Formats: sequence, structure tokens, C-alpha cells
Amino acid sequence: MKTVLIFLLALTFGARGMADDSTANGVVTTEVNRQYPSLFELYKHLHTNPELSFQEEKTSARFAQELRQEGFKVTEHVGKFGVVGVLENGSDPTVLIRTDLDGLPVKEETELPYASTVTAKDFEGNIVPVMHACGHDIHMTCAVGTARVLSKLRESWKGTLVIIGQPAEERGGGARAMLKDGLYTRFPKPTVCLALHDNSELAAGTVGYESGFSSANVDSVDITVKGVGGHGAYPHKTKDPIVLASQIVLALQTIVSRETQPTEPAVVTVGSIHGGTKHNIIPDEVKLQLTVRSYADEVRKHTLEAIQRIVKGQAIAAGIPENRMPEVKISDDHTPALYNDPVIAEKVKAAFVHAFGPEKVILRKATMGGEDFSEFGRTEEKIPICMFAVGGVAPEVLKHSKETGEPLPSLHSSKWAPLPEPTIKTGVTAMCAAALEMFGAKASTLDAENMPK
Repeated sequence: MKTVLIFLLALTFGARGMADDSTANGVVTTEVNRQYPSLFELYKHLHTNPELSFQEEKTSARFAQELRQEGFKVTEHVGKFGVVGVLENGSDPTVLIRTDLDGLPVKEETELPYASTVTAKDFEGNIVPVMHACGHDIHMTCAVGTARVLSKLRESWKGTLVIIGQPAEERGGGARAMLKDGLYTRFPKPTVCLALHDNSELAAGTVGYESGFSSANVDSVDITVKGVGGHGAYPHKTKDPIVLASQIVLALQTIVSRETQPTEPAVVTVGSIHGGTKHNIIPDEVKLQLTVRSYADEVRKHTLEAIQRIVKGQAIAAGIPENRMPEVKISDDHTPALYNDPVIAEKVKAAFVHAFGPEKVILRKATMGGEDFSEFGRTEEKIPICMFAVGGVAPEVLKHSKETGEPLPSLHSSKWAPLPEPTIKTGVTAMCAAALEMFGAKASTLDAENMPK
């Protein structure tokens, strides 16, 4: 019942959330308001029909259809289910806008009338529930809205607009797949790349940005701690991998606290430990799973090397024979840190201040989350990139949470759903403002009298 009441309160705010055009660019806001009813229908469709990473067949087809309707030249199946839409309106610059397509294996508990009831088979063959628990449905809707508005404002900007739908952000491989399939060679090479992400800690109607690092290097590490099993009553005849694994967990904490410069952020979290089957049996092995986060590549390199050194050192100290040394496997699915180009971030901020007023533009701190949008700035071309945040929580709900300490649903929560109207309208307006700034469009082009008839 509490979820329903919060949603009704949120809808009340959403109905008035962007009604006042005085704080936004009149021409863009007018068009966004006109487009919103159909964008909301698109959002509900995407929300109800999520697909898992690298399974986004129907989602990508719908996204491609939406871009074609706005005059984009569309190519599908780039990096499996990636979509690339190109709208040529002059030569330079080329602005690339990226959205992600995939959902998560989470059972939705939002109680929304358009909640997902989808199930699908994951890569391990398990039947799992699926929902857009990270807001990729909002992202896609905003990208389509941006395509609609900018295609109608072609007299106000010159250049090439590229909008892409990227698969498998949640698995961290979709951006690499599209780049490997020729995103920067088969299509116009971007001058700059932009993206947005909904935010569960910002009020709807606000936007946030970071200059410099925005999210972290993400690495997954699997450790198999080997021992010599036996009876729990005769531990002297064994090499106990549970005790050794416990010592390793504690020793790993010294990497951040004693080996990393205090001004350099890093995280080493042991998220899973499994070993043993019965009270009185010492097992032969224990398995650990780690997530490792950092910003600087040098810190990442040192942290991963330190993990391997500490694990082996603890095993030697425990008297583990050479043929039973622990195995440390670092996953190939590394997601690099996202670095917002400071020059681009400053331009984006200026566009937002013009669009919404300074009180709605929030400088945010970087997080230790992961985001493979970073890949688009990590190629040989060194394309400057910038991702910004769009608030998704009704201000009244956010205020209540801060006053009472009652936590709100976060990204990846089964109960997370952004407040649609102000989030979508703000997202489209913000992305249009940022793109027009990149195209060098003058502020006067956004005045109401320049609105296409």
C-alpha cells in the first residue's frame, strides 16, 4: 500500500513537473510537451517488455523503427543487437548520443499498472524474471524524444547527429561489441559522445553532472583457495582452506588501507564465500568472489597485482604445498572508469543552466559504480565523452526520505521506477540542450519565435 501511495503522490507531481516553460528553453520545451503523450506510451511499452543483455531483439527493432520515422538512416545488428541511426545535416561536428537497451534479471515489485511480468532464459539456461530496474527504458525514451525534437529543429543546427542503441550494458560487453563491429569506421566518427542516466537520489526536474571521473574501473576476481580436507575433529591432519580463506579476506583489506595512497579511491569487496558441506568436515577448497573498483589505471593495476601476491603469500604462510596453491582468475569483462571530459562537462553545464536555471543543475560526486559508456572514450581516437544524470524521484518523496531516514528504492532495486513525466521531459530537454551546445547552436535558436510551424 505504501508503494501505491508514493506512486500516486509522484503522479501528482509529474502532472505539473514541467508545466512552467519559464525555466527551460521555450522552443525545446514546447516540442517536448507536445511529444510527451506518445513518448509516455513508448516508455510504458519498453517498461513492460524488457529483454536481457544480448537478447534485445525486439527492443532494438522498436528503437530502430522510431529513428527511421524521424528520417535517420538506420543500421541494425551492430555488435549483435546494436542500432546506429545517422541524421546528416551538414558535415561537422558529429555528435553521438548513446542509450542502452537491456534489462536486468530482477522480479519487478513496483505495483505499476504497466509493470513487467516477463521471464527469459539467461546465459546459464535458467528461467529468470526481467525488468528495467536501471532505467534503460527511460534512457531509450529520452533518446527517441531527442531524435524527434532535433530532427524538427534542423534549421537551428548544422552537423551530423548519430544516435545509437547499445546492447548489454549490464554485462559490460555491449559497447566493446559495437566498437569492434566498426562503430567508428563504418559510421561518421564522432566529435563528442553524450549519454544520460536516470538517478534514484536526485529530484525529478533536476540534472546532475560530474567533471572528470564519474564512475569506476570494474573488475571481477574469482579465487579458489585449495587445502587438504579431512575430519573436523582432526584438524592437525588437514590444511584448512576455510581458515586460509578467512585470513585472505582480512589481508585483502590492507590493499586499500595500507598500500594505496589515501587520495586515490579504491574498493576491494569480497561479495561471496562458499566452502564446506557439513559441521565436522574440513573441505578441500573454498571459493571467493571479489569486485574491485578504482579510478586511476595505475591503482587498478597495483590492486589486481596485490590481490595475487597476498593470496599466494597467505597460502605459503599456511604451509600449502606448491601443487595446491590458490587459483586467482581475473575476469576479461573489465569495465574501464568513465571520465567526463572537463571541457565538454563545462559546456554541458552551461547548456543546463540556460535550460533549467542554476538551482536545478547539481554538481555530483563520482561513484564507484560501473558504466561501459566509458569504452567510447577509450579507443585510439580518444573521443571526448560526457554522461550526465537526470533525477527520477518526486521532490516530495525525496524530502520525506531525508526527513525520516526511510530509504528509497535504488537503481537495480525491484521497486525502482523513475517518475515518468518530469524525468522524461527533463531528460529530453537536457539532451537536446547539450547536443545543441555541441553543435554550436546559439541560445537565440531556442527562443519560442523560432519554433517550427
